[in-house]
Amino acid sequence: MCCGLAALLGILVHVSVTDQTVGEARTQALDRLTRTAEAFEAGDRLPPGAGVDLPGLPAELRTLAEAGDRGTMVGDDDPRPTMWAAGPASDGRTLAVRVDYAQGARTIDGLDRAILGSSALAIGVTLLVGAFAVTRVTRRLHGTAQVARRISAGDLDARVRDPRAGDPTSPQDEVAAVAGALDTMASSLQGKLLSEQRFTADVAHELRTPLTGLHAAAELLPPGRPTELVRDRVAALRTLTEDLLEISRLDARSERLEVDAVRLGPVAERVVRASGTGPATGTGTDAGTGTGTDADADTGTEVRVLRDAVVETDRRRLERVLGNLVANAHKHGRAPVALTVDGPVITVRDHGDGYPPYLLEHGPQRFRTEGGSKGHGLGLTIALGQSEVLGARLVFTNAPDGGAVATLTLTAS
Repeated sequence: MCCGLAALLGILVHVSVTDQTVGEARTQALDRLTRTAEAFEAGDRLPPGAGVDLPGLPAELRTLAEAGDRGTMVGDDDPRPTMWAAGPASDGRTLAVRVDYAQGARTIDGLDRAILGSSALAIGVTLLVGAFAVTRVTRRLHGTAQVARRISAGDLDARVRDPRAGDPTSPQDEVAAVAGALDTMASSLQGKLLSEQRFTADVAHELRTPLTGLHAAAELLPPGRPTELVRDRVAALRTLTEDLLEISRLDARSERLEVDAVRLGPVAERVVRASGTGPATGTGTDAGTGTGTDADADTGTEVRVLRDAVVETDRRRLERVLGNLVANAHKHGRAPVALTVDGPVITVRDHGDGYPPYLLEHGPQRFRTEGGSKGHGLGLTIALGQSEVLGARLVFTNAPDGGAVATLTLTAS
């Protein structure tokens, strides 16, 4: 806007001064033409620069004079800027005068140079000041955006700490207001999450002691169907309590890795055996070459080791992730279930209805299951949290031909 305003003012000044200068020169030339015509009619000597049919007279003025009119024009072919005035003489010839226009032309040229110089200076200063001001604002905005991204990634200790937002006596601007609001929101969110984590951990810890006693009491009950039901419910409650404790540790980021060199093929087979889903093992060199050997391959979990690999990871946490994925595939999907090892990439696939849309879009959510499925909805949440502790990447997708696919990508040694 400043540059446009400077250009507009320069154009207006140029047009105004040019019109004034040219108008004065035309008035002077016409006055001299009038005096020359009177002298010509009286037979007196014509003043210098005046005459009949003067050489160099522009053709347009000559034509205008021959038609009986008078006019003025700045000559284009003259070595010096000249203002011509011409009119008809009494004998049918053209009477013309020329006035030196060099001073007026120099005035306009000097004015144009001054306008250009001052406009360039004003535009340069405006751009420098604007760039400095905008850079300061954008730098603060970029800093605020980086903190917002860190908070969204889980770093609730991140703060902008804009000095203007923290000092009520300093002038406040919009960036300081946004930074202050973001810091306040982060503090409030952190406090609520910490309260939730403490509550979850406290509840799980408090439940552990009575559950231990309840489990011991259930073991003393006489054999029978009611006893089996009680023991089953006690076991489910103990599993939920342990899952809640694990979730609270993951939320608190208090987990510590015990890294060792782990071969993935044997780990996958051990996980499936521990899950009690009847593994069918096989090996191959590329996709689809693994072959099952157990008779219950269609209802159990088939382990396919296409390409074994050794990775530096925590064996216990890796088994926890794979065990939860296999258990979820059997609980919420349909057989056959395949656990495939292809280098540092491990895939667990079932042939059910696939993951629900909310999970594909937002990831696993606690205590949420689809279609009245059994379970408390913490298995995939724990798997995702433990994979993050391992530094691995866990992705949930649906296969084009049906079925849920969970892909765990580890870092190869």
